[in-house]
Amino acid sequence: MALSAADWLARIRTLDLPEKVRIMNVCGGHERSITQAGLRGALPPNIELIPGPGCPVCVCPEEDVYQAIQLATREDLTLATFGDMLRVPVNVRKNEIRSLEQAKAAGADVVPVASPQEVVALARANPDRRLVFFAAGFETTTAPVAAMMAQGVPDNLLLLLSGRLTWPAVSMLLNSGEIGFDALIAPGHVGTVMGPEEWEFVVSEHGVPAAIAGFDSGSLMASMYSVLRQLQDAKPFLDNCYPSVVQPGGNPMARKFLDDVMEVMDATWRGIGTIPGSGFTLRPDYAEHDAQKVLPDYGDEARRRVGEMPAGCDCARVVLGRIYPDQCRIFSAPCTPRNPVGPCMVSDEGACRIWWSSGRRTRLELAAK
Repeated sequence: MALSAADWLARIRTLDLPEKVRIMNVCGGHERSITQAGLRGALPPNIELIPGPGCPVCVCPEEDVYQAIQLATREDLTLATFGDMLRVPVNVRKNEIRSLEQAKAAGADVVPVASPQEVVALARANPDRRLVFFAAGFETTTAPVAAMMAQGVPDNLLLLLSGRLTWPAVSMLLNSGEIGFDALIAPGHVGTVMGPEEWEFVVSEHGVPAAIAGFDSGSLMASMYSVLRQLQDAKPFLDNCYPSVVQPGGNPMARKFLDDVMEVMDATWRGIGTIPGSGFTLRPDYAEHDAQKVLPDYGDEARRRVGEMPAGCDCARVVLGRIYPDQCRIFSAPCTPRNPVGPCMVSDEGACRIWWSSGRRTRLELAAK
């Protein structure tokens, strides 16, 4: 019989732990579950849960969002994108369009979609109109986009891709010399696609305890107990606490679609900079459907602010786990979900949006926890 979250919590309370233990999660879904279930308040006060780089909307390069806005407003086409991307702001003057939502309000043909299949159906329903699919996301989102391309798309469909791999950001943190965590909770959905093996480096190269978790409180608490027990015993290993879904090797078909359609490249993360081997790009065989090759590039060097966050926004430090969301200088004033200044307040996978929506409306100092 599976243990409940309460059972795992009782076991955690029996462990002999240091005065302070920092556990980073690398998934916006994990952060949402942790916050909404009140797990921070339930755990012993010496256990610190740190949200990490788990929000693809938050790290999508500013210049990619700007390019999407310019295509939507300057070219005769329809631009489709996942709903969260409509509200991501870019760095422009106040009288200029700063989001795809504003572009749509100004008359641009911008369509929110929920899946690649919806994009293909839209393109087929309008064969005489060019459709650009602006696709941002991690492996779990990019794999279906790769499948869409591999299975064939209409001639009028172009892809503006901003896909990222998750593990290179964690590798960057571990190699930075400023490791801000003692243990890692790895993302379950990414593990489902790519397999648990991607996270072995955390243990083998850095000696940091790691566990892959699902999204319910029981799986999350099991993963926390695992990494805490590893710390207590000084025996780190990669534990799969989501075995019902995460299997060795991941999803072979999804991985094949990614390998066949896309190449891995060095890529920019907003506010962070370039992370080696962290991005996806279309292979040359798909060049005729690559919006970056077929359409004009509006990101001229005079305007381009590669990777930059808006003035005063600390989203990059939140993404890297350097500060908590409510330690950002503009959290809740003026940055709110209704009027997001930075990208971490936009998506329901963004730590700032999650914390604000769960009741944290003022900046709090949590260092004393």
